[in-house]
Amino acid sequence: MSNSRPDALPPSRAPDALAVRLAGLVAQCALKNQRAFADLYRLTSAKLYGVALRILRRQDWAEEVLQECYVNIWNHAGDYAVQKSAPLTWMTSIVRNRCLDWLRRPRHEATGEEYEIAAEAWRDENPGPMEQLMAASEAAALARCLEQLEAKQRQSIMLAFFHGLSHSEVAGHMKQPLGTVKTWVRRGLERLKGCLSTA
Repeated sequence: MSNSRPDALPPSRAPDALAVRLAGLVAQCALKNQRAFADLYRLTSAKLYGVALRILRRQDWAEEVLQECYVNIWNHAGDYAVQKSAPLTWMTSIVRNRCLDWLRRPRHEATGEEYEIAAEAWRDENPGPMEQLMAASEAAALARCLEQLEAKQRQSIMLAFFHGLSHSEVAGHMKQPLGTVKTWVRRGLERLKGCLSTA
């Protein structure tokens, strides 16, 4: 019985320690630090995926939305204000809002020809995350990781992120089905993140 008391202390302190660490990583992401982004992804992706899955109730949708949310987080890390909310609360709200946007669309759009309407809702006029990373000091590591991708994955990512093409435009350019291109982009980004996290 007496052991239950000390055990109650760490959980109350752990969120504070995690919040401090996450806030530091978000601040580094605002400076386009790719290693910080990899750490942020590793520490938060499981929880945020769970949030997306609870709302969307489909694994493939949750994966798609989560991918978009992390690009959004990368692009808008500089907008995060630690005084207003904890970093995980801020990130969770991004995921929740993106999921709700996704569900508001007619069901056929999420998997059909108009997929890009949902997939590109997060795009803004700022340089994409891949373009920003190429301009950073870690460009050599990114280039090395890109070279390790399969040719089709690398080409689809380059067209989507460096040249700003929509998924349907990439599919047309590569003369491949839209679903195939989406899979190449998703799997390529997963491999890229893994490579960059160990670079």
